[in-house]
Amino acid sequence: MAIDGFGVTEFQPGLVEEAVRRLGATRTSMREANKRWQAMVRAPRFPHGGARYAAVLGPAGASVPRRIGDLACTARQWVLPLWPDLRFEILLGPAEAGAPLLNEWLVRAADAPAPVLRTSADLTPWSCVVGDVGAAFPPAVPREGSAPTRFRLDFEAPGADGRPHPCEADFTWGLLQEVRVSAGRGMDMPSDAR
Repeated sequence: MAIDGFGVTEFQPGLVEEAVRRLGATRTSMREANKRWQAMVRAPRFPHGGARYAAVLGPAGASVPRRIGDLACTARQWVLPLWPDLRFEILLGPAEAGAPLLNEWLVRAADAPAPVLRTSADLTPWSCVVGDVGAAFPPAVPREGSAPTRFRLDFEAPGADGRPHPCEADFTWGLLQEVRVSAGRGMDMPSDAR
């Protein structure tokens, strides 16, 4: 399930049904939650940036400094019941710049083991996050996704034949949705990334 603005877009209908059951929810309750979320985010007085997530999810379970190049940022993370090994993370820019919201997605919890990813066959929907794939198959090249909450990685991974093949993985809110494997000979990567 992709949560675009916390509205539900189904990329993996079977996984969505399983998640609905695990959460003890119904389709009706999901639609009502989405309706409430859409009304809140459109309300003129609803907070923006990081305050928006604190208003909905409560105080962050963790808030840690993180450097991105020269920027001193803050990562805030929340535990989610559906994925106990993952955290919902927002990345806030420097406070002196008004702490703009730079990114929002699911990440692997610091104390959770990363999945074993050796071949493209190991990359199943909802099994990993962007950081897992990037670490398993360097040098992964990030690409812009089709929407603000979407992300794409290009990388090479061994296929069933044991040889590396170019792959393209799509993520929604940082969670793997789909991998396309090409039988082609090489990746369209910048020469300094090879």
